[in-house]
Amino acid sequence: MSTKTTAKPKMGSKAMFTEFLASIVVFLVALPLCLGIAIASGVPPAMGIVSGIIGGIAVGYFAGSPLQVSGPAAGLVVIVYDIVQTHGLIALGPILVLAGLIQVVAGKLKLGQWFRAVAPAVIYGMLSGIGVLIFASQFHVMLDDAPVSSGINNLLSIPTSVMKAISPVETETHHLAAGIGLLALSILTVWNWAQPKLPGFLKAVPAPLLAVASGVIVAGIFNLPISYVEVPDSMSGLVSLPTLEGAAFLLKPSVLGSAIAVAVIASAEALLCAVAVDKLHNGPRSDLDQELFAQGIGNTLSGLLGGLPITGVIVRSTANVASGAKTRWSAVMHAGWLVLAVGALPFLLEKIPVASLAAVLVYIGYKLVNVKIAKTLWERGKGEAVIYIVTVGAIVATNLLEGLMVGIALAFLKLAWSFSHLDVEQTEREDNPKLVDVHLRGSGTFVGLPTLARALKKVPEGKEVHIHLEDADYVDHACFELLSDWRTQYELTGGEVVVELDTLNRRGTYRQQQREEAANKAMAENTKNTPTKVA
Repeated sequence: MSTKTTAKPKMGSKAMFTEFLASIVVFLVALPLCLGIAIASGVPPAMGIVSGIIGGIAVGYFAGSPLQVSGPAAGLVVIVYDIVQTHGLIALGPILVLAGLIQVVAGKLKLGQWFRAVAPAVIYGMLSGIGVLIFASQFHVMLDDAPVSSGINNLLSIPTSVMKAISPVETETHHLAAGIGLLALSILTVWNWAQPKLPGFLKAVPAPLLAVASGVIVAGIFNLPISYVEVPDSMSGLVSLPTLEGAAFLLKPSVLGSAIAVAVIASAEALLCAVAVDKLHNGPRSDLDQELFAQGIGNTLSGLLGGLPITGVIVRSTANVASGAKTRWSAVMHAGWLVLAVGALPFLLEKIPVASLAAVLVYIGYKLVNVKIAKTLWERGKGEAVIYIVTVGAIVATNLLEGLMVGIALAFLKLAWSFSHLDVEQTEREDNPKLVDVHLRGSGTFVGLPTLARALKKVPEGKEVHIHLEDADYVDHACFELLSDWRTQYELTGGEVVVELDTLNRRGTYRQQQREEAANKAMAENTKNTPTKVA
């Protein structure tokens, strides 16, 4: 008896060439973002490059979402900046190692699917809140000014920075940086608008690369005295191992909370990004548990080698899919281009104005604040819109972690209210006074039994009562038992009770007739087992 094995298909030269071309496009998108996110996080730009390399090689190799590209992400800028300001750069590496190990364990415990359970309103609120914070802080950097400590203060101080740019003094160059920033913003806006209409070879040019390249050219021609990127002279300068002094920070409860926050937020962003990438192609679907494990490997290595938090990045991933990538190798190869850029072209990277990179992040922050989603959530339900708005406001007013916790808590409160709130309305029909309709709205659970009992007590005797569940979200056994007992007592007075459940049928549990027959049969059975006399 022979056993037949199926070998993995080998990638042909044409397919590999397609991955090669896609990797170049991803690299061109990733390079300015790696540098800009590092600067926005308040750390050396080289740390962004380290994260991009690890995200490409380590996460790309182990990925459960083969077409997703990982690296430093704008969504984690705020929390990294807060860690660095609160605990110092020395604590960032150990925090990332711990966060990565949490992700590895979570992936092995198959917890990846649970991240789908986060309320969409909270996720959208988190993204919009991050967008506001990035926009507010990077607007100052775009003008070669320094951001302040909080999101609200950054927003309020934007007019001051604008005044510095439009009313320059001899010793300052804010107006020059502002010119480079506005040039980059203009190119980003126009190119993103025109890109779908352009020929194929131009459509492939990433807008961030074009915006940054224009800043390099203009600043170089006029030799502008503004801030430029600083990178190490060699690859050895990229790596910085954690120290025992930094590891000692892990004994502090607040640091442990930061590690958990990084793990949760990075995981949520990566897995939600993976789900979004799945919608862009027809290839294999993402294994979220494996992807969570891969993200943990990446963050552990990033913490050990001196990088930033890593997560799946929708901008790079979209460029990867759009460039024709079919496997994980394009993500892995783009990391090689990052190594080459730092190893062979550090002098070119140092020509990049900080204002150009900040402008790219200002644009990303603006795009993250999706105002249309608030309208969509309002149409779905006012409660969802309130959760979204409160989450955004809490993030801007406090910080990312506390604001996210407020949003999650509010979502749980809404859920608890939905499962405990019950309205009961009684109406008599004008065309037939003997008919009485009792409508249940909300969730009929044991929590709502007192409300239901009080309403049923008010029903006049000797009527034909129709119990409507058209607007009931859920009815549990306790409510059915109360209705059954009440029906027994009510029919002894000469009345009649009919239960109608058409709404539950629309949800696909049973057909209307089946549901009504089942409910009425259950009540009839209870009636048989109940003494006929009223005590």
